[in-house]
Amino acid sequence: KETRQCQYSTAAAVAARKVGRPVRLMLDRDEDMSSFGGRHPFLARYKIGFSKEGKLQAVDIDLYSNGGYSLDLSGAVLDRAVLSFNNCYSCPDLHVRGHACRTNLPSNTAFRGFGGPQGMMFIESIMTDIAMKCGLSQEKVREMNFSKEGDVLAYGQKLDNFLVPRTWSQLREQCSWEKYRTEAAEFNKANRWKKRGVAVIPTQYGIAFTLTMLNQAGALVHVYNDGSVLLAHGGCEMGQGLHTKMVQVCARALGVSSSVIHISETSTSTVPNTSPSAASASSDLNGMAVKVACDKINANLKPIKEKFPHATWKELIWKAYANRVSLSANGFYKTPDLQWDVDDLMASTNRPFNYFAYGSACAVVEIDCLTGDHQILSSDIVMDVGNSLNPAIDIGQVEGAFVQGIGLFTMEEVVVSPQGFLFSRGPGTYKIPGFADIPIKFNVSLLRSAPNERAIYSSKAVGEPPLFLASSVFYAIKDAVAAARAESGLSGVFRFDSPATAERIRMSCEDKFTKQIPVIEESAKRWNVRP
Repeated sequence: KETRQCQYSTAAAVAARKVGRPVRLMLDRDEDMSSFGGRHPFLARYKIGFSKEGKLQAVDIDLYSNGGYSLDLSGAVLDRAVLSFNNCYSCPDLHVRGHACRTNLPSNTAFRGFGGPQGMMFIESIMTDIAMKCGLSQEKVREMNFSKEGDVLAYGQKLDNFLVPRTWSQLREQCSWEKYRTEAAEFNKANRWKKRGVAVIPTQYGIAFTLTMLNQAGALVHVYNDGSVLLAHGGCEMGQGLHTKMVQVCARALGVSSSVIHISETSTSTVPNTSPSAASASSDLNGMAVKVACDKINANLKPIKEKFPHATWKELIWKAYANRVSLSANGFYKTPDLQWDVDDLMASTNRPFNYFAYGSACAVVEIDCLTGDHQILSSDIVMDVGNSLNPAIDIGQVEGAFVQGIGLFTMEEVVVSPQGFLFSRGPGTYKIPGFADIPIKFNVSLLRSAPNERAIYSSKAVGEPPLFLASSVFYAIKDAVAAARAESGLSGVFRFDSPATAERIRMSCEDKFTKQIPVIEESAKRWNVRP
């Protein structure tokens, strides 16, 4: 939505200009997937140091991002991955290097999470491996490595209002994951070819565009003499509920019913120089711009309100109009106190994010060791959204992001030829979540009493932060695979790549059957590649 549409929207615009008529250009799904690219695949190579108690001491890691044939947004995606790598954990000695790699694939681009899930995936893999190596509970290892209030992150920003421990505690009360673990252990003892796994994963997601200049927004509010209100803002509605939230902000700021507010579709003829509706910041930026515009109108109406304190909204507006009071205002907002020095990524003055959104999730999964199939038995989520502008929308966003993340971490596998030809170019070869992939028990709660002073009406962003919580499903699958491997006498750390497809699950559950499959030599010519 940010960049890859240009090649086709430009072609349609040229054709429309030539023939003087509207032109619609529609791609088949295979054309779409083979030309637009997708989320950046990442590879990490790292060394870590930790104590026998499970405390992380040092990480030295290289992140390699597959950018495809052109730069596109690969640099910014890599920035986000590097900044998000440590998730919500502290590490005294951390060295992260990012590399954007040019390959013979369609150019990869922005996608929900924008590099954050890829970066955080590696630290969670490290936490899982530390727990396995030390013979400790995964939850205990994660909890002991949490950052603390006031910690200074590797890139210079100070942590304030750190809420992961609160989401963690509320989740424990909500689902009692110790009970889940006990039940899974009993099930695994009684079943050889089906295994269950449990995982609890936290998240910490920074909110702001890392390109500081994009953290701005405008709005325009007209009040007509019949009391109706026309609102325009710079955000694009794409099903995420942005227009609904902006109407609510406007209604609250003006003190009127939302029924009198009408919204105008986004257009640069009313609000110029709009930033992309991305980075989970649209409600924050546009909401504050709407409030600024409404505050100006309220200031204009103040003398009329004082003169006629008992007037209804319609009466007030008519009297203001009769007294030639301006009933139109524009609003502009820029996120304050942001600082990101790209030439000094560790400067003490750096503050690339306005605030962080937090969350925790627990997943219970059952796998079939013979087929590699899996079923999500339950998922419990506690998400920090501040004082929600609209709880129904926010819970829907959490559920949607989580299911989208299930696709990312368990099934959506890109397969190409060694020459770069895309094989997974449609629903027959590229699987996305369906009804049966939704957790059987799916409980979403919002963190209680957690106002955020840095955003509109103490709310928080909700678009991208919950997506990474779906990695709890991936690590629950890995936990189940570890139980299956134990049946074959295999213990300790093992490599388990994302996505956790049926093939990958089956082959990781090593047993007498997998040993019958010949090992492909490294020098052999391959017909496909999984980037």
